[in-house]
Amino acid sequence: MPFDTMKQMNPTLRIVLLLTGLSTATHAQWMHYPTSGIPRTRDGKPILTGHVPRQNGKPDLTGLWQVEPTPWDEMTRLFGAGLDTLSVPGDDLHTFNKYLISVVADYKPGDAPLRPEAALAMQRHLKGNGIENPTAKCLPAGIPFGGLLPFPNKFIQAPGVIVILQEGEGSTRQIFTDGRKHTPDPQPSWMGYSVGKWDRETLVVDTTGFNDSTWLDASGVPRSEALHLTERYRRRDLGHLDVEVTFDDPKVFIRTFSIKYTLDLVPDSEVGEFVCAENEKDRAHMGK
Repeated sequence: MPFDTMKQMNPTLRIVLLLTGLSTATHAQWMHYPTSGIPRTRDGKPILTGHVPRQNGKPDLTGLWQVEPTPWDEMTRLFGAGLDTLSVPGDDLHTFNKYLISVVADYKPGDAPLRPEAALAMQRHLKGNGIENPTAKCLPAGIPFGGLLPFPNKFIQAPGVIVILQEGEGSTRQIFTDGRKHTPDPQPSWMGYSVGKWDRETLVVDTTGFNDSTWLDASGVPRSEALHLTERYRRRDLGHLDVEVTFDDPKVFIRTFSIKYTLDLVPDSEVGEFVCAENEKDRAHMGK
């Protein structure tokens, strides 16, 4: 099952992680440009424990957010000792969240809620040295994979829609908050179709209409067109956005389950441009 395999296949895990494209993103083109509206200490450092900003009476999620890394002792417990040897310039596993590696990281070996055919597909993806990873072919990572990469995601909250720019692999996502319902027969897409509504202080996002062309994480947990994601975003304070993602995909999982993680505000910075196919030289060598 997942973690026995990962602990025994660190070289494969390394290749899978390198193929996420992390080292090629251009990070923070406007470093140290002060973000307006953030309280600061006398020496100019942001105070990230302040009050939640609001827009039209609701929490304003606008800002640059990046997923919190998982504590290193937990990473080594889950994925085995020697992870330090897998870090290379641009891919430092100390900056990784465990769910980037596996969305079923919280389960003991044999307990992950994967259907047998999905578990076999994941094992094939691992044994293939990451060659089948869609991001290795400059295709989108989708969600939640793309949002879990250790690069900022820019949330832009406007009336009727929230737009998310994912620096890590260059995708754009729209969450419609104008009261619309899902399209009855959507064209399957990489990012799916997302509608959101407010439950008091929490934004609840309902996403369907996925294609089955990408993975849920770097380990190769697959998804199907039946995937239904429910995300809950709660801005705890100025600098922390708590996220809960519930997976419902009867073709991949035997039951629904959820993961929880936190996004940290990244002040005084900006997302960079990422074009995967620009000067891309890896695909010609894949499989050799």
